[in-house]
Amino acid sequence: AETGTPLMGANVIIKGLNIGAMANEEGLVEITKIPDGDQTIVISFLGYVTKEIPFTFPLENQELIEIKLEPSGEEMEEVIISSTRSRRTIIDLPTRVEVISGEELEEKGNMKPGDIRMLLNETTGIQTQQTSATSYNSSIRIQGLDGKYTQLLKDGYPLYSGFSGGLSLLQIVPLDLKQVEVIKGASSTLYGGGAIAGLVNLVSKTPGKEQEINLLLNGTSALGLDVSGFYSNTFGKVGTTVFASYNIGTPYDPADIGLTAIPEFRRYTINPRLFYYFNDRTTLDVGVSTVVEERTGGNVKFIKGEDVEDPYFERNNTDRITTRLGFSSLFEDNSFLNIKNSFSFFERTIEVPDYTFSGNQFASFNEASYNFGDSNLEWVAGLNLWVDKFDQVARQGSPAVDYNHLTYGAFLQNNWKVSELFSLETGLRTDYQNEYGWFVLPRISAMFNFSNSWTARIGGGLGYKTPTVFTEDAERIQFQNVLPIDVENTEAEESIGGNLDVNYRSELFKTIDFTGNVLFFYTKVDQPLILTNTALNTFEYLQPNGFIDTRGIEANFTFGYKDFKLFTGYTLADVNQHYNGVTTKMPLVATHRLNNVLMYEVEETWKIGLEAYYFSPQKLNDGLTGQQYWIFGLMMERLWEDFSIFLNFENFTDTRQTRFDSIFTGSVSNPQFRDIYAPVDGFVINGGIKIKL
Repeated sequence: AETGTPLMGANVIIKGLNIGAMANEEGLVEITKIPDGDQTIVISFLGYVTKEIPFTFPLENQELIEIKLEPSGEEMEEVIISSTRSRRTIIDLPTRVEVISGEELEEKGNMKPGDIRMLLNETTGIQTQQTSATSYNSSIRIQGLDGKYTQLLKDGYPLYSGFSGGLSLLQIVPLDLKQVEVIKGASSTLYGGGAIAGLVNLVSKTPGKEQEINLLLNGTSALGLDVSGFYSNTFGKVGTTVFASYNIGTPYDPADIGLTAIPEFRRYTINPRLFYYFNDRTTLDVGVSTVVEERTGGNVKFIKGEDVEDPYFERNNTDRITTRLGFSSLFEDNSFLNIKNSFSFFERTIEVPDYTFSGNQFASFNEASYNFGDSNLEWVAGLNLWVDKFDQVARQGSPAVDYNHLTYGAFLQNNWKVSELFSLETGLRTDYQNEYGWFVLPRISAMFNFSNSWTARIGGGLGYKTPTVFTEDAERIQFQNVLPIDVENTEAEESIGGNLDVNYRSELFKTIDFTGNVLFFYTKVDQPLILTNTALNTFEYLQPNGFIDTRGIEANFTFGYKDFKLFTGYTLADVNQHYNGVTTKMPLVATHRLNNVLMYEVEETWKIGLEAYYFSPQKLNDGLTGQQYWIFGLMMERLWEDFSIFLNFENFTDTRQTRFDSIFTGSVSNPQFRDIYAPVDGFVINGGIKIKL
């Protein structure tokens, strides 16, 4: 009623009769064989007030009847997905995509403004695994699989792999993000190797018609500080965005064991982008991002400058410069050309007592894709070249883990809307990797629109991962005595996976908005690369005879009543290793997880949220089992027109591994760290102010 936009998928039925139809892309509904006499037409669509209109058949006037629906409660924004390379909205995609955007993204950003670790960890089916007890280094796990099987993208550019992967989650600040897109399951067909468990695409904000200025200042009870700013504007044919942040942390040891739970760190980030609009159809996007960080964890007294004999420390110094260039053009026939190029230079030095690992990584991503067809039959074809080169700073007596990988790829995707009921998405990618040869990667997804309330998706595909020394296991030991990959006797890891999900949305008792989604998933990884202690203090990547598989269920339910919303998520991840005929549980996987968030929101005035997260016992690498635990949080935000203040009580029950288990054996001067499976920082309060102009 407000915008005149057609409501594709609106449900229209004859009340009391089993007769009805769904609206097409133009919002048109045609119903035949309606019995003569008085009938009531019921028109419904989630997020809009249901209408009941009486008619007498046969109709005297045969002209088109236009019916307008009024929004009920919050206005629902259209969400365009970029990860699948299509130009479709999320409700039109056969591929299952989860999106964190809008208010949800802002709320999660309030809780951890300095990085995206919490934003991902509080998502059903995703767990961020801490790989360093003292420096906070972390990786992403989707559906229980190691972080090396997840691909992290920024606007479709794979910028965070290899040597940079262990710190990426800590160095990405969420203020300039428009939305986060998550595709779970085999996704290598979309972007090449590495997306066996899935992919996470961080979508940046772009200039709008009006100026936007966002400022954020946040402080924590752990003596941390985050200052971030984002600016965007358009000046005729030129647009720009500028993002900058300064993040600082001080040594924090809530357990009083002499080792940092939160390290000392100082990070600077600057990311300007320039957009040139040749016309309303053609855009050039040029940007550069610079991140400089010094991070030191370990002995608290040593970090504070006190004189300590034989102190343990872990120092990470990183410098990252990334350039990006994008060109896009929409042609008269509605076809679309997209060209991308990025160069990334990453330098990192890891230093622990008596050992230093240092190196430089150069990566480049180049892609040209072309979309053509119409709304019912869309094609995407493309070529890409991915360069990934690592040079280790020479260290006497230890072989360098240098590599130079070149991957050439070609892909073809198709979106076919067969009917209002059924849509099909297929894809085929062929990659050639200079050391591991050819890979052919098909994928298929189908969507069934049974009604406005019921939809279902089913899909699957193949994936692969190029062997690399940069994994969670090697990160835990700072790459000490890790031998380079034996290329001649090593094959790439390959996978097959599939998923099925069912969605339901409706109004319960005419007062509660309800949405539910249940996902069933399975992924199998053949010839996994395992870091093995083959000799005294020597580690080598070997491929045992066997495979890893993960199977399980994800369930998400949302209930909305007036100003209240309840989000409940459950994950069952049964992840097993099958080596040489023996089956064992995958370490560091919580088989059962619960995510619960209760929100109270008065529009543009108050937001109050209560969170509760449960993790079941996890098997550890030392053969023991970690304890189950709950984490509780409380967030509040008071909003005014141009600014808001927020306050969060994160983990207010002070759940810490150091309260019910140890994180190391030995002495503080020479600690032998155990697996980190629970928080180590405990109860932390953070609060601040956000300004929007």
